[in-house]
Amino acid sequence: MSKNADDQPQLDVVARAPFHVYYEGPALVVSALNKVGPFDILPGHADFFSVLDPSELTIETETDIVTFDVDNGMISVSDNKVLLFVNM
Repeated sequence: MSKNADDQPQLDVVARAPFHVYYEGPALVVSALNKVGPFDILPGHADFFSVLDPSELTIETETDIVTFDVDNGMISVSDNKVLLFVNM
């Protein structure tokens, strides 16, 4: 688990497609959409797995907001590690 300068927990995020890494590093929040609706992943989130619906995926870091459109994909969350496998 990463921590920021204030010693607050952060997520370790990897967002990738088969041949491209869109983001890899710490994050405060990951926001996406599944069949139930929009959702956010924050540090300490329970283990989670979901199929993503077409939407704009957002990864908020301490200094930036990374966004990209997703046609479909999967998200897996465990122990503050977020793995995103996406198609655009």
